[in-house]
Amino acid sequence: MILEFLLQQWPLVAGLVVSVLLLIAHSARRGGNTVTPQQLVGLVNNQQAAVIDLREPAEFRKGHIVDAINIPYAKIDDRWSELESLRERPIVLVCKLGQFSSAIGTRLLAKGFTQVHRLQGGISDWQASQMPLIKS
Repeated sequence: MILEFLLQQWPLVAGLVVSVLLLIAHSARRGGNTVTPQQLVGLVNNQQAAVIDLREPAEFRKGHIVDAINIPYAKIDDRWSELESLRERPIVLVCKLGQFSSAIGTRLLAKGFTQVHRLQGGISDWQASQMPLIKS
């Protein structure tokens, strides 16, 4: 019965699927462009991008990207001036899986930052790509 309905209403179903996909794509872009681990390395090496790690200090100490600045998500308002000092540089936001970086990226873009990027998949994808981590 459901299959019959879907077959009869395929243009409606197709439109709904396209709308959902566009909404997901729009939501993902709100926090800045996503970059792969390799693209992050290129931004740091070629454009002096600042890497902002949004994880808690204990997680940061277990392993972080070289020269990353640890500004925990929960402390972002207290340390906003640090981000302001980086306004002219590309910024790459890093969290565990990518969800917190999107929220902070959206805030940065709303405040006029123009070069905001998010590490796709967060530090988990960085590790999965066998990229180096610094422990402190």
